[in-house]
Amino acid sequence: MITPDIQQMYFQLRTPCSSLSYPIEQAEQILDIDEFDVNKPVVLFISGWTSTIESDSILHMSKAYNCRGGYNFLALNASYFIDTLYTWSAFNTEAVGRIVAQGLVQLYKEVPAENIHLIGFSLGAHIAGFAARYFEEETGEKIQRITGLDPANPCFGEGQSLAGLQRGDANFVDVIHTNPGALGKRDPLGDIDFYVQGFAPIKPGCRAFGCSHTRAWKYYAESVYPGHELDFLATRCSTLRKAERGQCKASTVFMGIEVPLNGKGTYVLRVNSEVPYGENASYNSDLILSQCGFCEE
Repeated sequence: MITPDIQQMYFQLRTPCSSLSYPIEQAEQILDIDEFDVNKPVVLFISGWTSTIESDSILHMSKAYNCRGGYNFLALNASYFIDTLYTWSAFNTEAVGRIVAQGLVQLYKEVPAENIHLIGFSLGAHIAGFAARYFEEETGEKIQRITGLDPANPCFGEGQSLAGLQRGDANFVDVIHTNPGALGKRDPLGDIDFYVQGFAPIKPGCRAFGCSHTRAWKYYAESVYPGHELDFLATRCSTLRKAERGQCKASTVFMGIEVPLNGKGTYVLRVNSEVPYGENASYNSDLILSQCGFCEE
């Protein structure tokens, strides 16, 4: 097994026209560059198993946030430790999370904890959980928000040795489940948990677990685009069938970037098979499929 080394891990600041990488052990250098605005919230995206810094999840998530504007978007480059055998990658999540926390503590010199949002896909969700715990251990403060995008299931089941993302790791933890019980966790992990198409492991437009697993970051990224924040309307309910029968008369909230930070409970929703995925979308997919968020120079 390869032991994570801070010297081989980086934070990459992604703007529409640049991708600037800094070793995590020197993360505070990011605070001094013109492209980073200490007055704006920081979003750190942590992708999953076998991902690299050029993975589709990072490309699309950064594009969405840069289209939206108003954020410092960082991506974690730890591919040397998560682009390997799955079991090794899973057992590396805590060590990687501890190193991520060291970088966040450096940014915390000028970025308050309430302005930090960690987003993790698959194994990245568990890395985010560990990072937030170690950050709190070092600073005495909680990260404001963690969004878990179909947190990885293998090696993180009940009775297994790895304790991944959980409620309490941040002031607010929201989780989107898209392949529950297979590649993704089935049990609720956050303050609020969204089950897309209920507990069905295969999502509309998909035929395999892998496709359904990656839908988590695609749904979230869609919600980031201006005008698409309200695409995913979810109903508080224990099952999708009950919701469809009108047996759940509880509250509704929007899944994604605009989820209320005081939200609690289990929510279900339906989605479309293609972009725009949100059934509540009132805009077409032109903005999502456009060059918005890419460099216009």
